[in-house]
Amino acid sequence: MLAIAGDSASGKTTLTKGLVEALGPERITAICVDDYHRYDRTERKELPFTPLHPECNYIDIMEQHLQLLALGHPILKPIYNHSDGTLERPVLVEPREFVIIEGLLPLYTKLSRACFDATVYLDPPEQIRRKWKVARDTQKRGYTEEQVLADLEKREPESEEFIRPQRADANIVVRFSPIEERGESDADPPSATVLLRPTIPHPDLSKIVGEDVRTALHLKLLRDDDGKPVDALHIHSYAEPEITRKVEEAIWDELGIKEPVPDSLGALDGERSEPLALTQLILLFHMIQAEQAQVS
Repeated sequence: MLAIAGDSASGKTTLTKGLVEALGPERITAICVDDYHRYDRTERKELPFTPLHPECNYIDIMEQHLQLLALGHPILKPIYNHSDGTLERPVLVEPREFVIIEGLLPLYTKLSRACFDATVYLDPPEQIRRKWKVARDTQKRGYTEEQVLADLEKREPESEEFIRPQRADANIVVRFSPIEERGESDADPPSATVLLRPTIPHPDLSKIVGEDVRTALHLKLLRDDDGKPVDALHIHSYAEPEITRKVEEAIWDELGIKEPVPDSLGALDGERSEPLALTQLILLFHMIQAEQAQVS
């Protein structure tokens, strides 16, 4: 089981969709725990908190369902319609070979965190996330730009109190953004910085990421927010596909899988993003590694 947590419009669904396409929907159950909202959009207008607040969600039911899925049992999952803000009839969900849980609060409690083999937090800079949210909510959810910006301001205190602290409990932290020290700007496609914390075993990138691929990506040892050392993999937006492909194949070889690296990795708006592809591959590595450990 893999958790992908992050604030609204941080890229959770894009990352999840690529993982599902890479392994096939017949092998993956993907769930958004934002469906566990207690109130519909109309009811929330009268409340003093937003959907980011735990009191606005059935956290205890989410915990129960995560435990059931981790044990291989089906659940009757609630449904929240993001288009019109209504609560719909729940649906039966059966766990497949892999389970991906994405949403605002999947790492909020100790019990929910204990259900996962690997956990991820998406951490884009706020100005970039806001731009993504305005674009998504105006194009796909029927809001005006003014409504989205006002909602962002209303949600900010709860983002700070409940969403961002989950970053500290993730095994992997991913930031899609320009890498300023390399001269990149907001006008460039986003690069990626992937922090690999020593809380779970990662692929041995020290043997893979050398000088021959440094023009595309490099590995550094940094101090995390808590002062502890962490491996940071920088993947540049201008990386050449033939170089990142070498790295992907080396990581894939560590798993001992005969099938080739999935071609669908990195798909974004009809093009291929090398930072997204390699990030998705690292997450696939952890999912498959966890499955192999259970089998053995």
